[in-house]
Amino acid sequence: MIRLLVGLGNPGKKYEKTRHNVGFMVVDEFLRRLRVQDYSEECLSHLYRVRLQGKELLVVKPQTYMNNSGLAVLNLLEEYDISPEEMLVVYDDLDLPLGRLRLRSEGSSGGHHGIESIIREIKTEKFPRLRVGIGRPKDRNKVVDYVLSPFSGEEEQVLARVLKRASECLQRCVEYGIEESMNFCNAPV
Repeated sequence: MIRLLVGLGNPGKKYEKTRHNVGFMVVDEFLRRLRVQDYSEECLSHLYRVRLQGKELLVVKPQTYMNNSGLAVLNLLEEYDISPEEMLVVYDDLDLPLGRLRLRSEGSSGGHHGIESIIREIKTEKFPRLRVGIGRPKDRNKVVDYVLSPFSGEEEQVLARVLKRASECLQRCVEYGIEESMNFCNAPV
């Protein structure tokens, strides 16, 4: 059972519309669909409380920078007595093309610094995650500039569909569990 949804990103207006903040964007879309706006600042995060299927769900956007996401996640897991298996983390993935989602029940960081930070702090790779494809830049030496840049106008059209589908995926995961949601979430958008 999922009790905690974590969208990864970087805090502040400067990063708001960048590729690296797609985890925040997905969580924002999920909250928008449920008409949730009020949050508190707890555990180094913006924390939203959601009632779904009669259960309380915590939805968070860590306010640490991406590379320190694990600090907020560890704080949340300890404060609310949540196991890593009850958490679903949403984040951007360079290795998936824009328009692809990949839901997994566990796995390595794949080189993503936010996931590396979480694994380092909570000392396990065994937590569900939803990877949201952002594609890779043509010049492999420009990854940092790429992830910290906004989507193009053409990409934003695809992004709108991706955010809707990813939000639906999150809701299915909460309602039906990770395994039962994989076919829906992993299908092309």
